Amino acid sequence: MVAGRVYGCICFSADNYERLRTSSWWLSQPFFSFVDGGVDGSGRTRSWTLLSEQFRKTSLFFTSMPTMESDSSTVLRAEELKSSANEAFKAHKYSQAIDLYSQAIELNEQNAVYWANRAFAHTKLEEYGSAIHDATKAIEIDPKYSKGYYRRGAAYLAMGKFKEALKDFQQVKRICPNDPDAAKKLKECEKAVMKLKFEEAISVPVAERRSIADSIDYRSIEVEPQYSGASIEGDTVTLEFVKKMLEDFKNQKCLHKRYAFQIVLQTRELLRTLPSLVDITVPNGKQFTVCGDVHGQFYDLLNIFELNGLPSEDNPYLFNGDFVDRGSFSLEVILTLFAFKCMCPSAMYLARGNHESRSMNKIYGFEGEVRSKLSETFVELFAEVFCCLPLAHVINQKVFVVHGGLFSVDGVKLSDIRAIDRFCEPPEEGLMCEVLWSDPQSNLGRGPSKRGVGLSFGPDVTKRFLQDNNLDLVVRSHEVKDEGYEIEHDGKLITVFSAPNYCDQMGNKGALIRFEAPELKPNIVTFPAVSHPDVKPMAYANNFLRMFS
Repeated sequence: MVAGRVYGCICFSADNYERLRTSSWWLSQPFFSFVDGGVDGSGRTRSWTLLSEQFRKTSLFFTSMPTMESDSSTVLRAEELKSSANEAFKAHKYSQAIDLYSQAIELNEQNAVYWANRAFAHTKLEEYGSAIHDATKAIEIDPKYSKGYYRRGAAYLAMGKFKEALKDFQQVKRICPNDPDAAKKLKECEKAVMKLKFEEAISVPVAERRSIADSIDYRSIEVEPQYSGASIEGDTVTLEFVKKMLEDFKNQKCLHKRYAFQIVLQTRELLRTLPSLVDITVPNGKQFTVCGDVHGQFYDLLNIFELNGLPSEDNPYLFNGDFVDRGSFSLEVILTLFAFKCMCPSAMYLARGNHESRSMNKIYGFEGEVRSKLSETFVELFAEVFCCLPLAHVINQKVFVVHGGLFSVDGVKLSDIRAIDRFCEPPEEGLMCEVLWSDPQSNLGRGPSKRGVGLSFGPDVTKRFLQDNNLDLVVRSHEVKDEGYEIEHDGKLITVFSAPNYCDQMGNKGALIRFEAPELKPNIVTFPAVSHPDVKPMAYANNFLRMFS
């Protein structure tokens, strides 16, 4: 026994163990498990011990240990690490939790609970590929461990892989046949798969689709006399209109559909003319601001403008993708960014993120929000306009800005990115997929993606890409960072993330980067989250996904 640690135990017969393990309560406990007490002399019965750390004044976290043949000091050290990881998890410190679970796994890699817990932490960081790997390992260790399937199913679900998720939740139901929560989740997953099959059956092939934008005449839409919100006079979006719209949004008032259509359609026309890689010129002595993910956090977007000024020709911005989803004010965010683009195209540059896609919007809330606040027509229109967004930008031929990251092969030139046919939903591989999904890693070379899409690329990959294209710096977004940013790859790569306290739980700062020509030395500004109305993140997300949030 470790000094200063007091453990209690309760013994169960094999029959009682099986009853408890398949109960609703067991399945709902993220960190609960048993110690195998071994087979008795007859070889037929087995006792199980439930260990709990005593005197914990918050919720109890129960421990799991391997068979008693294991070295006791190693077992207890692994359990201490798991207990510390659980505390970090409760505090929303998921990266720290992953590190601690990893240390526990190094001491005892045959403990299924450690792998499942680490899978859960990976899911919280949207590292679904890693979550699937860890949950699969838990299942390999203990094929009857229901939470292994539960964690893997949740990760598949978050990736939009409903059919794979369904198989795992069916297995959970087989292991826990009397659990109502498992039955509920299985039913919801079955409904999601049925809906997916129906949508596939009625979908029109891409080559035969007609533009929804071409069928909309916003000028014919009547504005009711009682409407008192922001109005556009004629065809010109003015600063006065945008300011009034922002004030209305701040007070949770809606923009009339006529003006919403006008903004989105005008933005579409502007974006369609742009190449897939846009060159930006910042005059000497002038500044340029790059922001990362906003994810529907409208009130934090307003705070950015309070801190750094409204977009204008003299104060231009680039928002580097993931404008929508998760945050429940995504419509307000996207209409704001689009309105500034219409007001002054050189004041607002917009890049596509992995969440500017149909598959992500169906799951993470934007589609549901647009349907609730506007109409189904807008759902289709936004999907069409998102396909027009450029994929990358280069500032003064020095700074390469992209949402995700670099590529699975060397030798990619800027001309290759310009040549990408981006007017489609993101594919699952290739250059377009990689600019939207890839992440940096500290190790040299390339590795599998922790997200399950794209890849991880090392500092040597970044160095070669910059050398091949005569560039100085890569700026990307796509990942939550505690300080709102992170400088990596020997100073050649910066991640910037502009959604502070992401999803109201991560506790991170937001950040933006100011560049001043001609040096373009990055000046990073961080900021905390601000308050917002009591509408929770994911309020419009897929019902099934919210069960696992």
